[in-house]
Amino acid sequence: MWDPAKYLDYADLRARPFFDLVGRIPAVSPRRVTDLGCGPGNLTVDLARRWPDAVLEAVDSSPEMVAAARERGVTAEVADVRSWEPRPDTDVVVSNAVLQWVPGHDELLRRWVTQLPPGAHLAVQVPGNFGAPSHRIVRDLAASPSWRSKLGSANLRAEDAVATPRAYADLLADAGCAVDAWETTYTQPLTGPRAVLEWITGTALRPVRAALPDAEWAAFREELAPLLDEAYPTRPDGTTWFEFRRIFFVARTPG
Repeated sequence: MWDPAKYLDYADLRARPFFDLVGRIPAVSPRRVTDLGCGPGNLTVDLARRWPDAVLEAVDSSPEMVAAARERGVTAEVADVRSWEPRPDTDVVVSNAVLQWVPGHDELLRRWVTQLPPGAHLAVQVPGNFGAPSHRIVRDLAASPSWRSKLGSANLRAEDAVATPRAYADLLADAGCAVDAWETTYTQPLTGPRAVLEWITGTALRPVRAALPDAEWAAFREELAPLLDEAYPTRPDGTTWFEFRRIFFVARTPG
């Protein structure tokens, strides 16, 4: 279950990759713009401002997120990106921080390229920090004797959950697309107690939260907190630096 309120903690920092991605989409007057994985809709509304004459389509697999998006006036629907198919007039598809949750999404990208109209733009951003301490520590703790039996089936993302920018560029170029691919590491200034724990609670820890009852979830957090604090020390001024690697690509379909 996704928690829209928790996800919106640090909303400005979480939004930076979205704006960097959308800023590289050269579409001028698309007929339909689709936001795959719209979340609570706080960024979807910016797509409407960018292309006010386009039909805006928004989907998310979480009913809680879709409800939050609808409260913002976004016409959102509950759907799984794995079964989504573009309509014939879909000229822009944006998928921001979604495909890391979809194993085998390379095949999904190939299918979308064949289904989108000629000259459409497919813009994707995924986190590239699954090898960072924040994620390694969670996986190691989940695999420890205390937690292995409870969290063995939790959907924790491994380091190979996403590919490199070059691999995505090759995949889409082989499909006939023109591709712009890059990566960025943001050094995010987090503040407050247990800053990194609170940051990952809204995203990376979601499978752990879903697998544990309340008391065990609280115990897991208590074990995790000092490990994260050691890996991400807080400066005397109260800032905790958090490196936040992101992978981007914008592909234009052939034709």
